[in-house]
Amino acid sequence: MHGTVACIDGNTFMVSDTSGDVESSPNAPVGLFAADTRFLSRWMLFVNGECMTALSVDDSQYYEVTFFVVPGAAVDYVEADLSAIRRRRIGPDLTESVTIFNYGEQEMELDIRLEVAADFADIFEIKFDVGEKVGRHYTEVGPNELRLGYRRSTYHREVVVTASEPAEYDPHGLRFTVRLGSGEQWSTRLQATMRALRPDGVDLRSALRALRPDDSTLPRSLRAWVAAAPTLDTDSVALQQVYHRSLVDLAALRFAPLSLSGATVPAAGLPWFMTLFGRDSLLTCLQTLPVTPSLTPPTLRILASLQGVRSDDVLEEDPGRILHELRYGESAAFEEQPHSPYYGTVDASPLFVVLLDEYERWSGDTALVRELEQEARAALAWIDDYADLTSTGYVWYERRNRATGLENQCWKDSWDSISYADGRLPGFPRATCETQGYAYDAKIRGARLARTVWGDPYLADRLERGAAALYDRFNRDFWLADRGYYALALDHDGTPVDSLSSNIGHLLWSGIVPPERAPQLVEHLMGRELFSGWGVRTLAEGQRRYNPLGYHNGTVWPFDNSFIAWGLRRYGFTSEAGRIAESILSAATFFEGRLPEAFGGFDRNTTRYPVRYPTAGSPQAWSSGASVLLLRTMLGLNPHEDHLAVDPALPSAFGRIALLDIPGRWGKADAFARQRPDQHRS
Repeated sequence: MHGTVACIDGNTFMVSDTSGDVESSPNAPVGLFAADTRFLSRWMLFVNGECMTALSVDDSQYYEVTFFVVPGAAVDYVEADLSAIRRRRIGPDLTESVTIFNYGEQEMELDIRLEVAADFADIFEIKFDVGEKVGRHYTEVGPNELRLGYRRSTYHREVVVTASEPAEYDPHGLRFTVRLGSGEQWSTRLQATMRALRPDGVDLRSALRALRPDDSTLPRSLRAWVAAAPTLDTDSVALQQVYHRSLVDLAALRFAPLSLSGATVPAAGLPWFMTLFGRDSLLTCLQTLPVTPSLTPPTLRILASLQGVRSDDVLEEDPGRILHELRYGESAAFEEQPHSPYYGTVDASPLFVVLLDEYERWSGDTALVRELEQEARAALAWIDDYADLTSTGYVWYERRNRATGLENQCWKDSWDSISYADGRLPGFPRATCETQGYAYDAKIRGARLARTVWGDPYLADRLERGAAALYDRFNRDFWLADRGYYALALDHDGTPVDSLSSNIGHLLWSGIVPPERAPQLVEHLMGRELFSGWGVRTLAEGQRRYNPLGYHNGTVWPFDNSFIAWGLRRYGFTSEAGRIAESILSAATFFEGRLPEAFGGFDRNTTRYPVRYPTAGSPQAWSSGASVLLLRTMLGLNPHEDHLAVDPALPSAFGRIALLDIPGRWGKADAFARQRPDQHRS
């Protein structure tokens, strides 16, 4: 979020202003958060009644932020005798050291005040500006601590604030009275301990503290994470910055779900999506597989462990369905939101099989494929047995939870993201084009796993026949011959939804496009209506709902573009893949190396810089993964070598590029993405 500073450790994070203060409003995602709950809604430092103004901020380490501040408003600043450093570190809990310096000639008596409040707001209360809470807040003041809590039936959350130096505690914070001589300094260490309490008093967060026993854990973890990744050897300082930033942000977003103790999976993104998402986590792992392979096995395992086993219309659960979203907050606990977990997505199930196969191709880890055989079979069965709502052989969606379920259950899941060219919204159920590509890819890959690992040639044959039938059916029903591209979706009655969108690019990486049609798709993807110069827009200019600042209706999404470029490379359009890679990676340099969730779709010749999307999440897992997949696309694939060097057929605006020391010299099997597209058809 622009104008704020974040300190992150997985789904525990703090967002403040540039001075380190938190003064939240009901619908602003600032404060101290853990597991979808805001534990601190106010954290304000005052010295002699004056709030702090930042002179400098260092947030280069995701888990630690240092603020150099002075008392008073910036407009009043002349020459400060008093200054302070706030050094904040996030982990299972919040610690913050405050050091105040007196550089004046006189001794000073200081009244140092920290104002504290906790509203325990659920993340959905903040996002949707929900009204009053129904539980009971309480405050307990002790001689050495301030305890703030919230109870609602069996739901119990608490934060305890303490200081290392003697302080006077009251219901609204704590106060230090300090006499500071000339040239002297004073320090205290503040701690906010967050607790998620069961009815028996056991703190569910104690397991997280066991994983982070001391302050050295996170720095060591980050160093090990970066050291384990391949080294990028390049002439481009900008590209090096983007790659390093992506690695650091992926490290920041790792978290350990309570249901899979000790293993880390990627949270989707700050601030709204700091939890497990099926689609986002699977695509992030797919993007980063050759660079951060350790994310993939735990992601597949936890999604498998939470796979649907029954039919539930509130959660939109089906047997074999992979979840959309898992939440831990109050609204999920009391089923005010269906996220415990919620299964309303149509693409996570096929993507589960796609990632499992891609992981085995790179790693040769057939043991994981055998371990997850039943879950992969169930995901494949869900495609045919539950997703085909009209018995036409496609993956359709229509929400069953009319109150709080998602209306659109594809990756473009905002309410108006699927529309005709003239702006009309189609009926339900809907079948989006890219989802059919994912289903086709899952069947092809599932057939390979069945034949080579599970020893089931009957299943392999059936999946290959199903893939071939889907291929033919899709290319008959979705193709708009007079326009030279595929429909965005099918309406409930089979009418093609004729908008020109970025979704057609996903069809290339899934392999469902006949080679002879690919040039027409590429012409549209790289044409002025879709390609802004900074990347491919989600919706083409000229469509009725096009808006360069529309969330899914004209913005540029880095993750979207990374998969489009990968698909272009797969079909042999190396120059076009390179143009997209250059555009997205160049855009990253305007965001200090960190690709946001999305940015404006304005033409590059008009703005000369990518326009910030006002509410874009950052860091975002699949945006961080985008730069890695774009590097992979530029480099090509040859997992039997120690390094990957730039394919001379692919022009690079970044000069020399190579990735050194690919983990473990993976690549037991052939490089899937280098096969000719028509080899996937049965």
